[in-house]
Amino acid sequence: MKEKILAKSIGLFEKKGFSETSIQDIVDVLGVTKGTFYYYFKSKEELLMDIHLRYISDIVEHQKKIIEDTGKDSRTKLFDIVYMLLKSIETQGASARVFFREMRHLSDKHLEEIIPKRDQFFDQLKAMIEEGMSKGEFRSDLRSDIVTFAVLGACNWSYQWFNPNGPVPDYEIAEIYLEIFLNGIHTK
Repeated sequence: MKEKILAKSIGLFEKKGFSETSIQDIVDVLGVTKGTFYYYFKSKEELLMDIHLRYISDIVEHQKKIIEDTGKDSRTKLFDIVYMLLKSIETQGASARVFFREMRHLSDKHLEEIIPKRDQFFDQLKAMIEEGMSKGEFRSDLRSDIVTFAVLGACNWSYQWFNPNGPVPDYEIAEIYLEIFLNGIHTK
């Protein structure tokens, strides 16, 4: 039942927003009582925190596995991270939109748990980019923090427009992004 509550809540939060979705809306969709909701979650914010924690923990773990693969160069790792973020739109798109849009509704106590995980994702990507710079795989004349923000900005904004069932597959978008990140859009 907890998983059903999470799944329906993610859909409602994505569609209506966290503030506009009541606990009554959630239990009505599920056909259960508020008691059922409160058995699993103390509050609507605790539910939101669970959604945030699951999403960020999952992508941090996937990213870590990509980065720790010693058989791949930095370019391949960057592609794999970009592709993982785009691919997750198909599997976790609603969770990602809730994560980015509704974080402002988390208390300071909950943010103290989420923000370090978000920062960990950033720091791991930045370190991987810096490793690529030190190995001569990426340009070293650019600030690694700004490059990291650019990569994450492009990928994270994709949740707003990318349709996994649309005409351009996630793999092709990841290839285009990587081409832009590594070579720009100028003609030679």
